[in-house]
Amino acid sequence: MITIGIDPILATIGPFSVSWHGLFIVVAIIAGVWVPVHLAIKTGLSVDRLYSMAFWIIPGGIIGTRIVHVIDYWDFYSANPAAIFTIWEGGMAIWGGILFGALTALVYARVRGFPLGPYADVAGIGAILAQAIGRIGDVINGEHISTPTSLPWGVVYTHPNSPSYGLPPTHLAVGYELLMDLAIFGLLWKLLGRTRPDGSLFLVYLSLYSIGRFFLSFLRLDSRTVFLSLNQPQWISLLVLAVAVPLLVYRVVKARQSP
Repeated sequence: MITIGIDPILATIGPFSVSWHGLFIVVAIIAGVWVPVHLAIKTGLSVDRLYSMAFWIIPGGIIGTRIVHVIDYWDFYSANPAAIFTIWEGGMAIWGGILFGALTALVYARVRGFPLGPYADVAGIGAILAQAIGRIGDVINGEHISTPTSLPWGVVYTHPNSPSYGLPPTHLAVGYELLMDLAIFGLLWKLLGRTRPDGSLFLVYLSLYSIGRFFLSFLRLDSRTVFLSLNQPQWISLLVLAVAVPLLVYRVVKARQSP
């Protein structure tokens, strides 16, 4: 088995604490902006426009992560409404960040009157890398409890501050997702400039992540069952697939039929 004994708290300054999770979220946001900007320079897109989009997408995505998490645990938050706003104590759902971030970008593009497709493609590459980086903090902290396993790569957390402390060896589901995110990142990077029409690469990103997250969620115990033994992230994954795949096929077929 694999043993992780790192204190989830990276540093404490007076009454404030900085966790590994928080640190890697900041690094993830920086990387999630830098990669699209780097690709924009190479492909001739407006860097200023990307920075302006990021100014709105980042807070929109953060708010979305909290909203989806609160919905998932509504029984608790309805009885403790003040806890809804204590985001520094944890509780963020990645699907909320993806969907609310995408919605914010769509609204911004419509208001400013520019085509979102090429910017969405480079943003998707940055987003999946940011997700991978963010999972590093999850791996260190042991926040997302998974199902037990007897496989040799089962993980045991030995630090008392870890939420997974005292549990038997479990699957490192967030570690699996980290590897999946990196694989998707590599594929999207290779496909950049090879997909038509613009925006198709972003739909590929949504589709691939939806498939992976659906199956990995069977290993996680930190989301509640909603319906038919499936939890909230799985239902969101299915809904995103139901929209992204037909839209991708329609757009690709339409582009090929156009003169």
